[in-house]
Amino acid sequence: MTRPANAEQEAFWSGDAGQRWVAHHRDLDILHDAVRARIMAAAAPQEGARILDVGCGGGALTLSAARAVGPDGAAHGVDISQPLLTLAAEAGLAAELGQARFFHADAQTHAFEAGYDLVLSRFGVMFFADPAAAFANLRAALRPGGRLVAATWAAAEHNPWFSTPRAAAVARLGAPPSSDPDAPGPMALREPARIRAILEAAGFDDISVTPEDIRLHHPDGWEAAQRLLPAIGPIPGVIRDREGGPDDLRAILEDMRARWAPHLHADGLFLPARINLMTARA
Repeated sequence: MTRPANAEQEAFWSGDAGQRWVAHHRDLDILHDAVRARIMAAAAPQEGARILDVGCGGGALTLSAARAVGPDGAAHGVDISQPLLTLAAEAGLAAELGQARFFHADAQTHAFEAGYDLVLSRFGVMFFADPAAAFANLRAALRPGGRLVAATWAAAEHNPWFSTPRAAAVARLGAPPSSDPDAPGPMALREPARIRAILEAAGFDDISVTPEDIRLHHPDGWEAAQRLLPAIGPIPGVIRDREGGPDDLRAILEDMRARWAPHLHADGLFLPARINLMTARA
């Protein structure tokens, strides 16, 4: 494997954060399934196509692509997190999809075999140290005329999955130190203008970046939220930075249940969300 340009991200996603995502991957895949479906609808892969899924995580999008391209195609998932890749490989074996394959690499620098018809990503392209270099590398992996289809989070104020837990944690413990909003992380590609500029610098054509409002749904409602919120998202980071404890977590979760009450219904949790859907051509 090429030495990673994103060593900090590799350490992060192969350590405690990656293990937490592995532990909660089923809930996260359910919550994010509308995003997976939107990417697949925009990509519309044909049977026999070759697809690269960047930041594949536990493999949900890769396996969806593998089913679409059939046994004569290929769906390759790449990630920097070994724990998540192990999970993805196990899921591929269980699904008996031989056309799905997973490998460990830094997508910013890895020398991919050229000729992919599609490069896809569900929330996997916001973590590059050098986004323009990373997207140029992904463009080089595409055949001429091949397409990029990816989703990133829009700004936090449009996504209560991020904004409300942070507000509840800060109300209890105070704000953590400020950080660079454009640094690698879930909000790094929140602005369509920045995404377009990066894709242009990377050499893509026919660029479209469209904010889309969706709903994140989990049928388990508050029970799912209670599983996820202490482990994923802003709350654990604020608790760590502000040296909070179990009493703080309990208070924050009580506050969260009240704040999310309008989104809790008999058939589960329904959170409004906004993504940026990007498409471009090599």
